[in-house]
Amino acid sequence: MEQCFAAFDRDGDGFMTLEDFGVLCRSLFRNEDAVSYEVDDMKMKEIFEVFDLNEDNNIDLDEFRLCWQHWIKKIVRPCSVLLVVDVQNDFISGTLSLSNCPAKHNGEEVLEPINRMIENVPFDHVFYTMDWHPKNHISFIDNVKLWPVDESSKIKGDEAKLYDTITFSGSPPFEQQLWPAHCIQDTWGAKLHESLKVVESGMTIYKGTTPGVDFYSAFWDNQKVKSTTLNEELKKRRITDVYCCGIAYDICVGRTAADSLISGYRTVMIEDACRAVSLENMKSTKEKLEGLHAVFVNSDKVRNMVRGKDRRPELGYYSAMQLKGKLPTISPPKSPLSPSDFRRAVENDSNKTTFNL
Repeated sequence: MEQCFAAFDRDGDGFMTLEDFGVLCRSLFRNEDAVSYEVDDMKMKEIFEVFDLNEDNNIDLDEFRLCWQHWIKKIVRPCSVLLVVDVQNDFISGTLSLSNCPAKHNGEEVLEPINRMIENVPFDHVFYTMDWHPKNHISFIDNVKLWPVDESSKIKGDEAKLYDTITFSGSPPFEQQLWPAHCIQDTWGAKLHESLKVVESGMTIYKGTTPGVDFYSAFWDNQKVKSTTLNEELKKRRITDVYCCGIAYDICVGRTAADSLISGYRTVMIEDACRAVSLENMKSTKEKLEGLHAVFVNSDKVRNMVRGKDRRPELGYYSAMQLKGKLPTISPPKSPLSPSDFRRAVENDSNKTTFNL
């Protein structure tokens, strides 16, 4: 850490300026061919200010130590999970097949890129999510008469049609889109597709398991009242990066990615490993995720990102913004050391380590 600081403190005075920090970031954010990514000047300044805790327009060694521990190490050595969302029979060739939805997508097309990544990308963990509904689930069009419709609903229960959105009574009332019965517990339709590779150490997250609550996201129900165990399991494994893929881009994958970002994980959407219900909703989902600082790539880019060889500035910016205002305070900076004194201090630090950016 100290050697890294010394390398980018170009005048050796014990302080890293914004310009010095820019040089560090150009070394940090680069692809597998060691070509640096462009970093927006305003975003660079925002990142710098996160670690300039004394607000003196410099980063001293103590501040850089926090920058190293909480930011740089996670960029260079991420801990990644592949989150395979709802690659289940009913969404591919069953009652809610994507081929019958407005986008006319073929859900089977996600299998090849997902399987290839599971085989070739060194993810730290692989998680699978599954809709796992009881027969009387509130999202099924056939069950609409089982649930009280709120008087504010624009569509009444006896008028409801497939794919309509109805408002059910509750505290407060809530909207629910109506789907064909799908992914009913312990049926063929709820099973993961037989061609999907399932790793032995993988974990499965079940959602929508109770009658009156629907879960699009693998983190939270649609009203953000109940949670799954996903966030707890990711934190237990010290995950930094979540790679999302599966079915459907604009419904469960998109909601899961959004909640991943809201929960503080650097989040990547693997676009060629997703398929959607609606092209229009797919576009709006992407726009929302861009606003939350998700990154969008194809599966052929994932291996080097997981290995820390392809380091995207968008993910670095997101990480820094998550740290804003949360780092411990630092005592006022000491007077600058002379270059020779600073170099001597670094060389004599018994805890110094070598770290190649």
